[in-house]
Amino acid sequence: MTAIRSPAVAGTFYPADPAVLRKQIAGLLAGANHALPTTAMRPKAIIGPHAGYVYSGSVAASAYARLAEVRGEVSRVVLIGPSHHVGFRGVAVDTTDAWMLPNGTVALDTDAIARLHALPMVHRLDAAFAREHALEVHVPFLQHVLGSDFRLVPLVAGDAPADAVAAVFDALWGGAETLFVISTDLSHYLDYAAAQTIDLSTAEAIERLDHDILTPTHACGCVPTRGILLSAKQRGMAVERLDLRNSGDTAGPRDRVVGYGAWALYEPGAETQTIDAERAAVDAVGPMLLQTVRRAIEIGFDTGQPPEVVANATLPPLLAAHGAAFVTLRQDGQLRGCVGSPVAWRPLVEDVVDHAFNAAFRDPRFPPLALGEEPALDLSVSVLTSAAPITFSGEADLVAQLRPRVDGLMIDDAGRRALFLPSVWVDIPDPHMFLTHLKLKAGMRADHFSSGFTARRFRAIDVKGRMADHGPAPNPVVLAASTDPIRATPLGRRN
Repeated sequence: MTAIRSPAVAGTFYPADPAVLRKQIAGLLAGANHALPTTAMRPKAIIGPHAGYVYSGSVAASAYARLAEVRGEVSRVVLIGPSHHVGFRGVAVDTTDAWMLPNGTVALDTDAIARLHALPMVHRLDAAFAREHALEVHVPFLQHVLGSDFRLVPLVAGDAPADAVAAVFDALWGGAETLFVISTDLSHYLDYAAAQTIDLSTAEAIERLDHDILTPTHACGCVPTRGILLSAKQRGMAVERLDLRNSGDTAGPRDRVVGYGAWALYEPGAETQTIDAERAAVDAVGPMLLQTVRRAIEIGFDTGQPPEVVANATLPPLLAAHGAAFVTLRQDGQLRGCVGSPVAWRPLVEDVVDHAFNAAFRDPRFPPLALGEEPALDLSVSVLTSAAPITFSGEADLVAQLRPRVDGLMIDDAGRRALFLPSVWVDIPDPHMFLTHLKLKAGMRADHFSSGFTARRFRAIDVKGRMADHGPAPNPVVLAASTDPIRATPLGRRN
């Protein structure tokens, strides 16, 4: 006889109506901020929150948005979270055969669960699952992003050392078919400022893979989180912060908040594979991007206004998806304009069009481009990957971690911030001077450094060409003169 667990928190933590649930999750995923979404790195594990969707759903979605590329590959999900209702030592496994959710039933991987029975501190304990929301709230997201072709291994962590939890993970590690989902909220019921302070400390510990420091004060799911961090450290994995907020940022008051964070963990080699995939994706649309830059500048000369992108269903997905880019113009090897966005917030094609016009006519460091200059222009479009935080103990440690000609760098301290593209390494090849010049660009002193100094690295995938070389390839990007006049006189005639 098949034993099925019924949902315990449908209708409270998330909608019980299937259509409403699907719509809410789709909206949360659509709002998740991610660059190069069609070629994002494929996580081996994600860490995400488990509060009601109105509070933490948008933070969880930032992790689940990273799973689009593993649909069809993942056939087993190991889902582990803390126990909120039953006290016990060790790790509990479920004895049912399937979980029923509003959007369908998910079968458990009973063979994998049976293999865990031989491990120390692993127990059959159905009571730990009966009312537990920390696991259940993740399953509708998994169904939405992975479809129905996966089996679930639900685990509830009681009081257990990191090595015991890591042993469970090691027993199920597998290959690309296995994904780990770690469920945890962060600080509980502090005021907004205090929560931000401790949650940032927790985030930095996670990103250092420092499992020893985490306690229930830092995260209610500290036990499973410590386990995955220990496994990640032993396997040389990388971790990326995707979101860090609290209920005061989403849907609650700020006097007593709960913290939420989302991270993705990657096995060694994932970055190299991703760089190749991202490069291939950008190269495929490179001629379109360059032609779009040329056309945006031409329309700028004709009208004095930035052009508008006309909706076009034939646009490649990468151009239609949110993306961040910089457009750089050079003349005889000298910079003539450079404008861009560090964060993806609109369709990539719109970002490129806007920056092409602004680099030509609105870069405050240069006069507007004049007719006759444009044939000699060299064009470059840099498509940015999402930025990942760098964890460092001081300025020397940060400098030591910089990768010349690979890393773009964003720095921030007390509201002063600046960015260098990886191309700047050509002119400033020394890592110490690279950071020094970036601090000066941000308005900091050359010797400035503080405990609040933050740095994030990213990559930029460049496509290059000349203004005079229009190329024969058809371009699905359709531009039109703006209907919102900015200047009465076309730029070409003014100059």
